[in-house]
Amino acid sequence: MGLFGNQLANVIEWNENRDDVIFWKWNNDEIKKGSKLIIHSGQDAIFIYNGKIEGIFKDEGRFDVESQIVPFLSTLKGFKFGFNSGIRAEVLFINTKEFTVKWGTKNAISIPTPNLPGGMPIRAFGTFNFKVDDYLALIEKVAGIKKQYTVEDVKERVIAMTDQLLMKWISREGKDMFNLQANSFDIGNGIKTDLDMEMVKLGISITGFNIESFSYPESVRKMQERAASESMMGDMNRHIQMSMANGMENGNMSSTMANNVAGMQVGMMMGQQMANAMQGAVNNNTVQQAPSGQVPNFCPNCGTKTNGANFCSNCGTKLS
Repeated sequence: MGLFGNQLANVIEWNENRDDVIFWKWNNDEIKKGSKLIIHSGQDAIFIYNGKIEGIFKDEGRFDVESQIVPFLSTLKGFKFGFNSGIRAEVLFINTKEFTVKWGTKNAISIPTPNLPGGMPIRAFGTFNFKVDDYLALIEKVAGIKKQYTVEDVKERVIAMTDQLLMKWISREGKDMFNLQANSFDIGNGIKTDLDMEMVKLGISITGFNIESFSYPESVRKMQERAASESMMGDMNRHIQMSMANGMENGNMSSTMANNVAGMQVGMMMGQQMANAMQGAVNNNTVQQAPSGQVPNFCPNCGTKTNGANFCSNCGTKLS
């Protein structure tokens, strides 16, 4: 009889424990006398009888169902196994890890923007995190009709809500449409809160929502690159001026590359000043040419005032 008893025994175990599966349901015909429950690391085992939770077991290890499990079941604690009798119960194995999932907008979403009738079309992508939080809700809403529930199932639900939530939290509080990345933390936190309120109904808790990047149309991206280049040139000029001042202060204009550049800048400035001074001198001393037959006001040779004379009183040059 012992031989037949061993043949009837079950091994209740989820030995796959796949990273993309949230729960898996063991539902053999009966749990027989002598059956063993094996719980692996990162798993919880839930005994379900007539659709209700009988017991939740979280300790890793190998357990005898009759002596170590049944005494802790709510309504089955006095159940006695017979040779031909067993428990018609289900065992739900829960993956207790926190899942990280990549998400992205399938199509560009148009965010209402002033002066753009059709809105600003943007795309976004990032990651979100979730874990099973409420076993009762999970069993009531999902596990009662499914043998297993995957990460892809949760991802589909989240993606279906993401576009509307992005529009809501980007438009809120007048976010800068051309610098959304600077506000990505606040936008992500707002989306996380709203997603969690919806997914908790299924027993799933959204523990994080991260926006890694926003993507703009090509024309907007080029405009941003041009603005960044212009800003960089302004920063470079300020850096040269600061380096020049520091170099003069330390008395060593060639100690660093920055000071070398500053020295070149000083040379260019001095050269420009000299050119301007020379041009001013020429303008001041330029002799206006008199019409033919008239005496000029200044000698074209030495610049001495002529006072209407035909010959220069200083150098003797003929003036008419």
